[in-house]
Amino acid sequence: QVRLVESGGGLVQAGDSLRLSCAASGRTFSRYDMGWFRQAPGKEREFVGIVNWSGSVTYYADSVKGRFTISRDNAKNTVYLQMNSLKPEDTAVYYCNAVFNSFSTWGQGTQVTVSS
Repeated sequence: QVRLVESGGGLVQAGDSLRLSCAASGRTFSRYDMGWFRQAPGKEREFVGIVNWSGSVTYYADSVKGRFTISRDNAKNTVYLQMNSLKPEDTAVYYCNAVFNSFSTWGQGTQVTVSS
């Protein structure tokens, strides 16, 4: 199994950039497709983007396409979410998610707050 710890959240102004990291424990990190989700207050958790096990394929929600980029470094057991041109509506707790076959696990989340 893999355990996930997110970091890099914080308070930024609209238009700023932020990079989130998700560090994974275990020796099987490269097997997992890795996703990023977010949950704003009073709303359901929503999909942000995903990268496949090798890093060769990514897919994004329309709301972040062109602004956010997911990458991974399998040698460092880490996946990243680069967020540019941040908007107040990007304010949420951001979670990373590891998926392999029927197995799925989540990190504890990191808060991102974007002020206008």
